[in-house]
Amino acid sequence: MLRATVGLAVIAGVAFAGTAEAGARTAESRASADEQVLFYNHSYGVVDRETADAVENSDFLRKFANFEVRTTTGGDLTWKGRYLYGGQTYIELFGAGDLPGQDANFGSTAVAYSAEHDGDLAKVSQRLRDQGFDKLDEFLQTRDFGDGVRVPWFDGVQFPVADYPYDAFGSWAMEYREEYFADPRSKTGPASYPGDTSRQRYLPDTYKDHQMRDLTRIRFAVTERDLNTQLPLFKAGGLDIKKVPGGVLVKDGLTTIQYDVVSADKVGLKQIQMSLNKSVDYRHEERIGNSTLVVGPGARAVWTFDKP
Repeated sequence: MLRATVGLAVIAGVAFAGTAEAGARTAESRASADEQVLFYNHSYGVVDRETADAVENSDFLRKFANFEVRTTTGGDLTWKGRYLYGGQTYIELFGAGDLPGQDANFGSTAVAYSAEHDGDLAKVSQRLRDQGFDKLDEFLQTRDFGDGVRVPWFDGVQFPVADYPYDAFGSWAMEYREEYFADPRSKTGPASYPGDTSRQRYLPDTYKDHQMRDLTRIRFAVTERDLNTQLPLFKAGGLDIKKVPGGVLVKDGLTTIQYDVVSADKVGLKQIQMSLNKSVDYRHEERIGNSTLVVGPGARAVWTFDKP
């Protein structure tokens, strides 16, 4: 869906974009740039058709999580996704061929981070410019609930796809619009504080009626080019980025994304770890297409995806 690529410099073993001008920022502006303003919102993975169909028709998933299969129209695109919602985070699964163009390929993945306060997305854009990125795709996404009436959904920023090629992974930053929250069709909650654009306000509380609480760790296999492309956006969001053997960890305080660097033929969604609303004293293993979801023991579940 939303992709890109950039020029890089290496700092402390992790690839970041940089310029001499960005490096000469004042101590005050550097301190401001360290503030975390982005948090994991959702991600998607394109799995094989057998697994996508098994997910779509799984009775177990409907009991385990706030789960739905939904067709959405956003902007000029319409897509069918399989969703598992938590209290603040969610995951979206597609089958190969569900999305347009290159993103329809098995192994395609993406992650979206969102701002919790009105105006924080603008900070991300400015920080990217401070890093030396003058070409940004700043966009408004709208949503049609099926009645033909579009409502502003969220503002977003990403590296422009037209300028920066990618292999199979991309990311964007987003901030929900007040018009969306105010629209009764959105079925969202009231603001908990001034300028509340939070994930918790956006997502329903029906996760409490199921076992799954939130996504705590996701493992993607991505190419080095795709990872290095997106790191500056994660840095601009104030996320905790750590280089580890074979890749990078990106943390927001709730959800950790593990990026394993691989060749282009090995990319894809590898694993999802989830917290549960209640601890369980058993271990349940559910085979779903070419994937295995293990629930318990304890207050966690692990969903592993195999390459068919």
